[in-house]
Amino acid sequence: MRRRAFITLLGGVAAWPLAARAQQPDVMRRIGVLMNTAADEPEAQARLTAFMQGLQELGWAVGRNLRVDYRWSPVPGDLARLQKDAAELVALRPEVILAGVGATTRALQQATRTIPVVMAQGIDPVGNSYVESLARPGGNTTGFIQFEYSFAGKWMELLKEVAPSVTRVGVLREPAAGVLREPAAAAIGQWAMIQAVAQSLGAELKPIDARDADELERSITAFARAPNGGLIVAVSAAALTHRDLIITLAARYRLPTVYAYRVFVTYGGLMTYGPDIPSQYRRAAGYVDRILKGESAADLPVQAPTKYELVINLKTAKTLDLTVPDGLLARATEVIE
Repeated sequence: MRRRAFITLLGGVAAWPLAARAQQPDVMRRIGVLMNTAADEPEAQARLTAFMQGLQELGWAVGRNLRVDYRWSPVPGDLARLQKDAAELVALRPEVILAGVGATTRALQQATRTIPVVMAQGIDPVGNSYVESLARPGGNTTGFIQFEYSFAGKWMELLKEVAPSVTRVGVLREPAAGVLREPAAAAIGQWAMIQAVAQSLGAELKPIDARDADELERSITAFARAPNGGLIVAVSAAALTHRDLIITLAARYRLPTVYAYRVFVTYGGLMTYGPDIPSQYRRAAGYVDRILKGESAADLPVQAPTKYELVINLKTAKTLDLTVPDGLLARATEVIE
């Protein structure tokens, strides 16, 4: 064989592994998602859409280089179901798991201390012993906190601003006692901040626990019998579950209401103020990406919300005979007409 032909053949052989590698499909990576809501809940769907969009922007595509396993625990407060779902996800051996709101993180930590967990809506992660500190989590969990308790007082200020005649305020919250520590802690922390502001504004507070639909209807109906009432619907998985009922009762009894979640206002509630939760899930996608690429959850700092939304439904305000101050409208992120 001539020398030139031999060199050409050798070069071709050397190129075979490179060509073969180029034709290989991407390595399939596996992640899990644990949510403490029903799968068809609109707010939950919006959050996961933001999460998946965030992953897509970072080069991940389901079916090409990513597999996602989901577990939905649709009944708030059902600890046994949540623990079962967490254990099932861990048994699938994903490389990282996204935790939704509240107790999902605790359930996952009980199931594994090795698989990284990224919180999208963590509640008081240091106080609940999820992490050693916000700056250096130290274990297998990191992510984003849902809110800082101080912002809950803003609901009281906004309610008085849009409805100055309100002197009685029902605060719809998770029951302050129960097997799930996270909702109870959130209820207590939010109540304390609302109470501090209410005292300075001369408003009387009434707690309304969101256990089930029947109790909610009885409690709100009883509260509405006296005049000058308004409602605050605090952060609560149960409130999302009973969203339509709460909006209906607020309209029926003409109760000005401030909500923690945007979806309430989209469906006819008066006003919401709180973190942009879908943006938290998009940011969580960034942490999942970094962990899949080799970084440790122990070294990724837990971050607070960076974007808050004030959304006002003017149609609802007109129905309640409320005139929204121009200054409040000017501060709104969005006005629904």
